[in-house]
Amino acid sequence: QVQLVESGGGLVQPGGSLRLSCAASGSIFSIYDMGWYRQAPGKQRELVAAITRGGRVNYADSVKGRFTISRDNAKNTVYLQMNSLKPEDTAVYYCNTNPPSRRSWGQGTQVTVSS
Repeated sequence: QVQLVESGGGLVQPGGSLRLSCAASGSIFSIYDMGWYRQAPGKQRELVAAITRGGRVNYADSVKGRFTISRDNAKNTVYLQMNSLKPEDTAVYYCNTNPPSRRSWGQGTQVTVSS
Protein backbone atom coordinates (compact mmCIF):
# COMPACT_ATOMS: atom_id res chain seq x y z
CA GLN A 1 0.00 0.00 0.00
CA VAL A 2 1.28 3.45 -0.89
CA GLN A 3 0.46 6.65 1.00
CA LEU A 4 -0.01 9.78 -1.08
CA VAL A 5 0.02 13.52 -0.32
CA GLU A 6 -1.02 16.02 -2.97
CA SER A 7 0.03 19.69 -3.07
CA GLY A 8 0.25 22.66 -5.39
CA GLY A 9 -3.37 23.61 -5.90
CA GLY A 10 -4.75 27.11 -5.65
CA LEU A 11 -6.74 29.86 -7.31
CA VAL A 12 -5.70 30.78 -10.83
CA GLN A 13 -7.19 32.89 -13.60
CA PRO A 14 -8.37 31.29 -16.84
CA GLY A 15 -5.39 30.69 -19.10
CA GLY A 16 -3.04 30.34 -16.15
CA SER A 17 -0.88 27.43 -15.04
CA LEU A 18 -0.35 25.30 -11.95
CA ARG A 19 1.94 22.41 -11.13
CA LEU A 20 0.63 19.74 -8.81
CA SER A 21 2.87 17.36 -6.89
CA CYS A 22 2.12 14.03 -5.28
CA ALA A 23 4.57 12.61 -2.77
CA ALA A 24 4.42 8.86 -2.18
CA SER A 25 5.62 6.80 0.74
CA GLY A 26 5.11 3.42 2.32
CA SER A 27 5.81 1.18 -0.62
CA ILE A 28 7.98 0.80 -3.67
CA PHE A 29 6.68 3.71 -5.69
CA SER A 30 8.45 2.81 -8.92
CA ILE A 31 6.48 -0.40 -9.43
CA TYR A 32 3.14 1.38 -9.68
CA ASP A 33 1.31 2.84 -12.61
CA MET A 34 0.03 6.21 -11.38
CA GLY A 35 -2.77 8.58 -12.22
CA TRP A 36 -4.13 12.02 -11.49
CA TYR A 37 -7.85 12.13 -10.85
CA ARG A 38 -10.24 15.01 -10.26
CA GLN A 39 -13.69 15.47 -8.80
CA ALA A 40 -15.77 18.55 -9.50
CA PRO A 41 -18.79 19.47 -7.36
CA GLY A 42 -21.71 17.22 -8.17
CA LYS A 43 -19.69 15.03 -10.50
CA GLN A 44 -17.99 11.67 -10.25
CA ARG A 45 -14.26 11.39 -9.84
CA GLU A 46 -12.51 10.96 -13.19
CA LEU A 47 -9.05 9.98 -14.35
CA VAL A 48 -7.45 12.87 -16.24
CA ALA A 49 -3.86 11.69 -16.72
CA ALA A 50 -1.98 8.43 -16.29
CA ILE A 51 1.63 7.34 -16.41
CA THR A 52 2.92 3.78 -16.40
CA ARG A 53 5.91 2.64 -14.38
CA GLY A 54 7.79 2.74 -17.69
CA GLY A 55 6.81 6.34 -18.39
CA ARG A 56 4.09 5.86 -21.01
CA VAL A 57 1.41 8.55 -20.63
CA ASN A 58 -2.24 8.90 -21.49
CA TYR A 59 -4.74 11.74 -21.07
CA ALA A 60 -8.44 12.37 -20.99
CA ASP A 61 -9.62 14.17 -24.10
CA SER A 62 -10.66 17.16 -22.01
CA VAL A 63 -7.06 17.89 -20.93
CA LYS A 64 -5.05 16.57 -23.85
CA GLY A 65 -2.55 19.15 -25.08
CA ARG A 66 -2.87 21.23 -21.89
CA PHE A 67 -1.81 18.89 -19.06
CA THR A 68 1.43 16.94 -18.71
CA ILE A 69 1.97 14.11 -16.24
CA SER A 70 5.47 13.09 -15.21
CA ARG A 71 7.18 11.14 -12.45
CA ASP A 72 10.49 11.14 -10.63
CA ASN A 73 11.01 7.70 -9.14
CA ALA A 74 14.12 8.86 -7.25
CA LYS A 75 11.95 11.38 -5.39
CA ASN A 76 8.87 9.13 -5.14
CA THR A 77 6.86 11.93 -6.73
CA VAL A 78 4.42 12.30 -9.58
CA TYR A 79 3.61 15.70 -11.10
CA LEU A 80 0.82 17.26 -13.11
CA GLN A 81 1.69 20.39 -15.08
CA MET A 82 -1.53 22.17 -16.00
CA ASN A 83 -1.47 24.93 -18.61
CA SER A 84 -4.20 26.96 -20.32
CA LEU A 85 -6.51 26.28 -17.42
CA LYS A 86 -10.24 26.68 -17.92
CA PRO A 87 -13.06 27.23 -15.40
CA GLU A 88 -14.23 23.69 -16.09
CA ASP A 89 -10.92 22.40 -14.71
CA THR A 90 -12.06 23.51 -11.25
CA ALA A 91 -12.06 20.44 -9.01
CA VAL A 92 -10.28 18.66 -6.21
CA TYR A 93 -7.31 16.83 -7.72
CA TYR A 94 -6.06 13.52 -6.35
CA CYS A 95 -3.30 11.16 -7.24
CA ASN A 96 -3.51 7.42 -6.82
CA THR A 97 -2.32 4.27 -8.42
CA ASN A 98 -3.92 3.31 -11.72
CA PRO A 99 -6.23 1.56 -11.23
CA PRO A 100 -6.85 3.35 -7.93
CA SER A 101 -6.39 1.78 -4.54
CA ARG A 102 -9.29 2.48 -2.19
CA ARG A 103 -6.91 2.73 0.75
CA SER A 104 -4.56 5.21 -0.97
CA TRP A 105 -6.90 8.14 -1.56
CA GLY A 106 -5.46 11.26 0.07
CA GLN A 107 -7.03 14.61 0.88
CA GLY A 108 -6.48 15.99 -2.59
CA THR A 109 -5.64 19.54 -3.55
CA GLN A 110 -8.19 22.13 -4.62
CA VAL A 111 -7.79 23.81 -8.00
CA THR A 112 -10.05 26.76 -8.71
CA VAL A 113 -9.98 28.51 -12.08
CA SER A 114 -11.81 31.80 -11.93
CA SER A 115 -11.42 35.43 -12.85
